[in-house]
Amino acid sequence: MAAYHQENGKWYISFYYRDHKGELKHTTRRGFDSEAEALAFERGFQERAQDPASYAFGDFVDTYLADVKPRIRWSTYELKSNAFRKWLTPFFKGKAIGEITSKDVLHWQGWIQEQEKGNGKKLSATYVRTLNNELSALFNHAERNYGIGPSPCKKLSKAGTSKSGEMSIWTKAEYQRFLDAVCDKERSFYAFEILYWTGIREGELLALTPDDFDFEAGTLTIDKSFAVRNGEHVIGPPKTKKSYRTIAISDFLCEEVRFYIEEVLKIVGDQRIFEGVTKSYLWREMERGCALSGVKRIRIHDLRHSHVSMLIHMGFSAVAIADRMGHESSEVPSRILRTFPTAS
Repeated sequence: MAAYHQENGKWYISFYYRDHKGELKHTTRRGFDSEAEALAFERGFQERAQDPASYAFGDFVDTYLADVKPRIRWSTYELKSNAFRKWLTPFFKGKAIGEITSKDVLHWQGWIQEQEKGNGKKLSATYVRTLNNELSALFNHAERNYGIGPSPCKKLSKAGTSKSGEMSIWTKAEYQRFLDAVCDKERSFYAFEILYWTGIREGELLALTPDDFDFEAGTLTIDKSFAVRNGEHVIGPPKTKKSYRTIAISDFLCEEVRFYIEEVLKIVGDQRIFEGVTKSYLWREMERGCALSGVKRIRIHDLRHSHVSMLIHMGFSAVAIADRMGHESSEVPSRILRTFPTAS
């Protein structure tokens, strides 16, 4: 056994082992604080490899996350990792993965629906369903790849709901009242103007640069997204392959954004237009604008739904709207059409 020192001061190990089927496998694990910690992990891993059902739940979560990480977006990985860390591992940490029964999962379902976020509110029913799906995915992975099973989730109904009751939209009149309330702050005014009239995502908005706009052609190109990863600001790819797109924007929005970039910010090239703006800032401004204007409170993401509803009212097809929004299919705009009246 050997452990290796990294430039960042951490240690890593890379070794071969035989799994429960007797097949030779290789794994690499990083981020250990000391050589002794790395070697201790390898010893324990080798001992458990032939009987993965004896893994402590938290240890198997680490294995699962390491297995799926290369196949999913880093933002998806972060959400998945945080979900296990906050809402799953604390409940099951005293058990081995192979000892968890349907009754244990049932007790977790009751427990999770009583938990509260930092603001004192309970988790939404849709997020409870997301957590239930994460737990099911973990046990399915354990059964499919490590011979641990059957999954204790199979015979249980899922907690929570897959349908959100929180989706809402603004009409143009409601949006204009809101905009009048936040127009005292230039970056808020222009950020919400772009969000409402283009329907782009928050991360796409925060990654925008002057180079993304072609004011002569009246187009906006979306080819990146902004996020915060481990406290660092990261510009990465947009959500999906379909999210790479060039969309038409109106003449008045072209003039507004051109003025903001050239006369107010005085920036060019690949400088971020909304440097320093965060999702939490937009959330606070949404709160402020709703309070001042008296319009109903919606989520930032619901500006995107409002834009879709407006496009439907204008006569665009579901396929055309899906292309503009960067959706993988036309199902989302079709669902909004069934759910809401048009935002005229």
